[in-house]
Amino acid sequence: MRICVFLSAADLDDRYTRPAREFAKLLGKGGHTLVWGGSDVGLMKVVADGVQEAGGRLVGVSVQFLAAKVRPGVDEMVITKDLAERKRLLLEKADAVVIMVGGTGTLDEATEILELKKHGHTEKPVVLLNTAGFYDGLKEQFRRMEDEGFLPRPLTDLVFFAEEPVGALAYLEESLGKG
Repeated sequence: MRICVFLSAADLDDRYTRPAREFAKLLGKGGHTLVWGGSDVGLMKVVADGVQEAGGRLVGVSVQFLAAKVRPGVDEMVITKDLAERKRLLLEKADAVVIMVGGTGTLDEATEILELKKHGHTEKPVVLLNTAGFYDGLKEQFRRMEDEGFLPRPLTDLVFFAEEPVGALAYLEESLGKG
C-alpha cells in the first residue's frame, strides 16, 4: 500500500515520537510505501527513518518554500509550487491516509481529505491516530457535527479513530484487502 501520512515537522517528545516510530516500522516491515511531506526534520524525519530502516519505500512531496528541508536519498521526491498542489499530489500518490499529531498544516490536510470524502470525491480509507489522546477534542467536535446534522455521511464512513499504531495499520490493510 501507498500510505499518505499527515504529521508535524516539529521536534516532539517521546509520547508522540515512540508511537510514530512504531507505526513507521510496521509500515516498512509490511513492504508499504510512505507518502509524506518530504521533510527531514522533526516527526516527519522520525517516521521516514523508521519506514526506511524497516525496508519500506519513501515518496516525498514538498513545496518550494520548504525545499531546503527535504530528505535526501528517497525513492521519489516532488517539489511543488504551492501547498494546494502539494496536498493534491500527496492524495493522488496514496491509497490511504493516516493523520498523526500535528499543527495547523496537519489539520488543514486532514480536513481537506475529510471534505473530499464527505462529498464522495474519494473513498480512500482515512485513519486518525489519536496518540496520547491528542485528538480527543477534535473527535468530540466531529461527533457533535454528526449529532447536530452537519455531516451528510456517518462519521464512521469518513474516518476511523485508532488509539494505537497496530490498529491503524490493521484497519488500512482490512479496508484495502491487503491483510
